Amino acid sequence: MLWCAHLNIVNAVMTPWSVYLIRTADDSLYTGITTDVSRRFSQHQSGKGAKALRGKGELRLAFTAQVGERSLALRIEYRIKQLTKRQKERLVSGDGSFEALLASLQMPALKSD
Repeated sequence: MLWCAHLNIVNAVMTPWSVYLIRTADDSLYTGITTDVSRRFSQHQSGKGAKALRGKGELRLAFTAQVGERSLALRIEYRIKQLTKRQKERLVSGDGSFEALLASLQMPALKSD
């Protein structure tokens, strides 16, 4: 029993975290982090995710990037939430803003999906 619990902890530590943005029907952008973007997006669509997205109409996944450790994902999520709508749109468009965001956090460039 203890061995299984240990394996679960090891798997949880090794699972890479991702940051994601969801576009709502009113064109707003929601930012979150998860270890499984597909699962989390499904939760949001079914109304079991963040309260901020409930009743917002159709949801579309606008941006994802696998970033590694949870602590880094939290830092990136916080920074994205500080951006203006225009800056978030540039991030979603893939114009290099994500790399600039990482540079502002003094992090190496990562590959966005």
